Amino acid sequence: MEQTGNVIVNNCSFEGLRPFMADLPYPPIQVRGKNPAYANLLSIDYCGSVSELSAITQYINNENRLSCEKCPLARTLLGIAMAEMMHLQKLGELIVLLGGKIDFTAKFRDGRRKMWTPEYLTIPEQVKGMLLADIEAEKAAIAQYEAHMKMIKDDCVNAVLARIIKDEEYHIMLLRAMIK
Repeated sequence: MEQTGNVIVNNCSFEGLRPFMADLPYPPIQVRGKNPAYANLLSIDYCGSVSELSAITQYINNENRLSCEKCPLARTLLGIAMAEMMHLQKLGELIVLLGGKIDFTAKFRDGRRKMWTPEYLTIPEQVKGMLLADIEAEKAAIAQYEAHMKMIKDDCVNAVLARIIKDEEYHIMLLRAMIK
């Protein structure tokens, strides 16, 4: 960040930034058949408390707060957020193919429905706290994906979820490196 006269400028450049993802291809986005129960499980991954929408929002918030002072950290967080956006898009495609609806509402097996809210976010003030919260969110996402894969008996859907897990594991590695 620099000030020239009455103008304050953020010199952190995000030009050319690409998503931070494992260097592996994604499987085709396809399903074996319509299955609203599977779509509902994926709606939790899409926009529940532990979800891609929550991850994107938390990463972007942290990136915005760091970009003026800690550009390399901010660039990494934005790259991770971009990967989470791709996950959100892939989950949305799967939900629609399974016969579900994209409405930012997580649909639980017990019939509860909960619309996404920023109350799901953890937003510490200190950088280390931000990174630790991001690591915990990634770990929770992996655990949730693994649990959902045990409930979903569609190899096409599970292949996409397994690939998303690879990215989440990569993100944990990056976040741990940033703490050091």
